[in-house]
Amino acid sequence: MAIAEQRISVGSLEWFYREATPLSGQSDQPPVVLLHGLVSQSYSWRGVLPTLAEQGLRAIAPDWIGHGFSTRAEPRDFAYTPQAFVDALAGFLDALELERIHLVVQGFLGSHGLLYALAHPDRIERLVIINAPLSPAAKLPWKIRQLALPLAGEVMTQDPLLVDRTLEGGGPYQVDDDDLDIYRRPFLQESVAGRALLATLRKLQLAQTTANIEAGLKTWQQPTLLLWGTADPWLPISLAETWVKALPHGTLTPLAEVGHYGQEDWAEKVATAIAPFLRQTITP
Repeated sequence: MAIAEQRISVGSLEWFYREATPLSGQSDQPPVVLLHGLVSQSYSWRGVLPTLAEQGLRAIAPDWIGHGFSTRAEPRDFAYTPQAFVDALAGFLDALELERIHLVVQGFLGSHGLLYALAHPDRIERLVIINAPLSPAAKLPWKIRQLALPLAGEVMTQDPLLVDRTLEGGGPYQVDDDDLDIYRRPFLQESVAGRALLATLRKLQLAQTTANIEAGLKTWQQPTLLLWGTADPWLPISLAETWVKALPHGTLTPLAEVGHYGQEDWAEKVATAIAPFLRQTITP
């Protein structure tokens, strides 16, 4: 199943996204939008997109603005706050005319996707959360937090090897060099990639964002799959275990030997769990 590389302009911003579609071109399901985490990009979903398409689901994975191959806006041109990301995502979905979607979020940037879902529950059919911060108990790991330090952050976020250290620091596996080349490429192409990452980290507002997520999930009604890599050194599965008891339509699926970046560590396990969940019907 081929993955197409697409671009779409939304105002002054250009989104890069990867897309896999069913062979028939038709689907009786809403499309699936998959959002990547910090120091990652839509490329991380390359092993998941084809499986979803084979199951009859249109699957779309964008690079967040400032990350991957979407517009790497200077901080003066894009705020990089949680609300700025939520608004930008809303614009992207509107531009693609996606009125109702399945949403898959992963990692610390997944918090922005969760904020979008909580603000627009009527547009979310089903939600999948993969190792993302769900409450103020979730803390940004030192490996990532140090990238935002005064002075040091300006230097460290210009180093393409930060990608290797972060992606491999989140789990038990090494990433193939050919794949790391793609993750590093934005940082090698333009210095603004590092400045965009720095602005994202410094404006992450994790404590406030997770408090808002915690409050919003208390009234969340849509079917939700908590898909959790148990080898994540940063976000323990206990965070998910707490929430699955509180969500009226929540399911927890642990992924053994999978770290923080589940779709990168073991795409087959992630895809195998996501596809049947999204195709389920709700029993009255």
